[in-house]
Amino acid sequence: MLMIITAIASPFLDNVTTIMLVAPVTVVVCNRLGIPAQPYLIAEVLASNIGGAATLIGDPPNIIIGSRAGLTFNDFLVHMAPIVVVVFVVFVLLTRVLFRTSFHYAPERVAAVMALQERRAITDPRLLVRCMIVLGGVVAAFCLHPVVHVEPSIVALVGAGVMLLVSRADVSDVLREVEWSTLVFFMGLFVLVAGLANTGVIATMGGWAVGALGGDHFLSATALLFGSGVLGAFFDNIPYVATMVPVVEEMVAQAPDARTGQALWWSFALGADFSGNGTAVAASANVVAVGIAARTGHRIGFWQFTRYGVLVTALSITMAWVYVWLRYFA
Repeated sequence: MLMIITAIASPFLDNVTTIMLVAPVTVVVCNRLGIPAQPYLIAEVLASNIGGAATLIGDPPNIIIGSRAGLTFNDFLVHMAPIVVVVFVVFVLLTRVLFRTSFHYAPERVAAVMALQERRAITDPRLLVRCMIVLGGVVAAFCLHPVVHVEPSIVALVGAGVMLLVSRADVSDVLREVEWSTLVFFMGLFVLVAGLANTGVIATMGGWAVGALGGDHFLSATALLFGSGVLGAFFDNIPYVATMVPVVEEMVAQAPDARTGQALWWSFALGADFSGNGTAVAASANVVAVGIAARTGHRIGFWQFTRYGVLVTALSITMAWVYVWLRYFA
């Protein structure tokens, strides 16, 4: 249930937000049951990274890829969501094997969990309803992009403004919560990438990649998928995508038709998204979950997370590779 809730929320909320909402609940329940929370937190993070791959806004790499490739919210739903659903179902079944030694049941502790009053956690039901209406409107506007032709970035900013109005939040308090250092980092990274593009380095790298792969576009898609899965697992997948997206754009420009070009973009997106499960530092949601676990006395070690993450990443990317072949090349 925790994995399903996480996977359903992740496509519409960013992965970090989803983990920040679900992880504290998980810790409370596990403490009441007297069981370690680590397996459940790890499973939730893995589910979040898988589920977030389904939409344009679910995973930060998708936003970068979508804006550069001109892909819409609906494009991601049509091309990414089907394989994400299949991978998630397999992952849920796999957790019964991965964490088989961690499932314990103590009947005397169940009463403590059942005594929890979940409604007490909602201190302002009216505010919750208003915020959910705004969120629903934002998601609907994302889906209606082909009709209204309003960019997702504008929709998100308008939604944030409306949310501030309906919640009557203090703007200064909200601004203090913004990760300014992260934004400055990406500004610098994009300037660096633009410099490489203007000096011809990106075009040279793209031409070299196409030449090295001998014009075999399925091989190119395979290299993007598995290469992103490996590299994105050891570097945070957001700066990895921001750095590589111009190279992929150059490769797509040399594709013989639009279908092949899209296959390259989707291979890149799937590899980058699923690579977020590779290690404890491969995605921001992983780092947040590890931090919450440490603060609540359920420390997750780097290798404890990674030994599960590597297996799930390898399985996910292999399934994605079969999907890309069947849908775009077979």
